[in-house]
Amino acid sequence: MKIMIDAGHGPETAGKRSPDGRMREFHFNSPVADELKRQLTAAGHTAIFSHHPSHDVPLNERIQLANRLKVDLFVSIHANAFGAAFNSANGIETYLYTQPQAASKRLGASIHQALVLSTGRKDRGLKYADFAVLRETKMPAVLVECGFMTNLQDLALLQSDAYRKRCARAIAFGIDCYQKG
Repeated sequence: MKIMIDAGHGPETAGKRSPDGRMREFHFNSPVADELKRQLTAAGHTAIFSHHPSHDVPLNERIQLANRLKVDLFVSIHANAFGAAFNSANGIETYLYTQPQAASKRLGASIHQALVLSTGRKDRGLKYADFAVLRETKMPAVLVECGFMTNLQDLALLQSDAYRKRCARAIAFGIDCYQKG
C-alpha cells in the first residue's frame, strides 16, 4: 500500500503549542510521523510525507499531493488542545469526515482502537468533522489526536520519546489490521 503520512501543521504554525510554550505541536507530530514511516516501510508499504520538516506546507498542497499520487490511505497526526490554559481535557480522539467512506470508518475504528489500547489513555471516541484533509482527499482518510497539549499529564506523554513511538506503532498496527480486513 501507498500511505500518505501527514504530520499536522508545521514547525512555524502560530498557536499550535502548549499553554506554557514548552512544546509546539509539530514537535510531537513530526517524530511520530518519522517512526510511523519506519514502521510502515519495514512492513513493505510505501510511506510518503505530506509535510516538510523545515517549513509549513499549506493544507491545499498536502491534499493535492495525496490526490495526485493516488495514495491508498491518508493519515494526519496531531496533538490536541482545549482552550488556551492547562485543564482536565485528555485522551485520544480520531476524526473522520462528516460523510465518511465506509473504508474511512474501518480505518478510523482500527487505528483508534489500537491507539487507545496501546497508550492506555482515555477513549474520547470516533468523531466527525469537516476538516479539509478529510473532506478533500479522495482516499480513506483519518486524523488522529494523540493527547492534549493543554493537559499536564498528556503534555508530559506527548514530550516523551517512548510515548511518541508507542503512538506510531499503534497507528501502524491499526493500518495493518485495516489492511487485513
